[in-house]
Amino acid sequence: MQEGSENESSKPVELHFTRTNGVVDESIDTLIKDVGGIDHPDIVREIILAALKAGQENRGRRDLKLMNTSMKEMRFTAKVFGPYREVRKVTVFGSARIRPEAPLYRIAVELGKQLADAGFMVITGGGPGIMQAANEGAGPEHSFGVNIRLPFEQKPNPVLVGNPRYISYKYFFNRKVAFLKEADAVILFPGGFGTMDEAMESITLLQTGKRYPLPLLMIDEPGGTYWERLCNFLENELSGQGYISADDFRLIEKLDRPEDAVSRIRHFYSRYHSLRYVNGQLVIRMSSRLKAEQLDTLKEAYRDILIPGGDIRQSGALEEEMNEVELIDLPRLVVDFNRRDFGRLRQLVDAINDG
Repeated sequence: MQEGSENESSKPVELHFTRTNGVVDESIDTLIKDVGGIDHPDIVREIILAALKAGQENRGRRDLKLMNTSMKEMRFTAKVFGPYREVRKVTVFGSARIRPEAPLYRIAVELGKQLADAGFMVITGGGPGIMQAANEGAGPEHSFGVNIRLPFEQKPNPVLVGNPRYISYKYFFNRKVAFLKEADAVILFPGGFGTMDEAMESITLLQTGKRYPLPLLMIDEPGGTYWERLCNFLENELSGQGYISADDFRLIEKLDRPEDAVSRIRHFYSRYHSLRYVNGQLVIRMSSRLKAEQLDTLKEAYRDILIPGGDIRQSGALEEEMNEVELIDLPRLVVDFNRRDFGRLRQLVDAINDG
């Protein structure tokens, strides 16, 4: 009888994210209370439960080490970027192998300077080449570096040495999250496989709506053919074969002057502020209301991206948004969006800014 009791007591507890874990839930609640200063304890509770469940489900160390490192990297990312949430940021991608004497390097330096002068901060991969050039132009006080640990090209560029806004990642996927989650615009310079990877990931996230609209700008030197030839391939092969929609090209724009890039980004946020979904409806926050005739024009021009019987209407903050205190006073545009035509949605944002 005593041996059976010991076996029973050693049996793992079956854990659930619902509050049905008995003493385990009580222990987690006590831990959160004892630690103190925990915001959003409901989410922290689920993180703890996920860690416990992972420990039960993984007998080897590899998966647990991956989860552990990933969680640590994302926590540190949030800590570093947290104090700058109210500052618009621009992620700059491009080759690590471009030398300081190259025209593209000088363009990237000028771009970084103009972005900083316009009030933006710059995010790069923290390495040499285009990354170093953009950080040079912006200056260390306006720069972030999100580097990746590699056997080569891994050291921080001189602008970011000792910078508190420099992060070194083990995993590419965490680094990519930081690049795009924290960005209000993305600028692509010519580069190698890494730049192509970053370009395609950025386009894919915008095309599928996994990243809210933002300016995605491709810069080349005057007369350069890098992005022109790539876009020709995308148009002839991907669009020509029906693999992508012609409207997907609305998500990108090719430029060859830094001042044009800064102008495009500033225009994008001239009236548009941000967006979110509330009960399936798209809610666009704006700095000012549209005139009645402007709203009527949008309804007519963009009826194709609405659900059947859908509408576009102006509103104040919805009840579900009341926890976002800093945004309550912004006027809203509530759109019954079909959540499919994201190239056209980008056009809608442009039209809002043009109004």
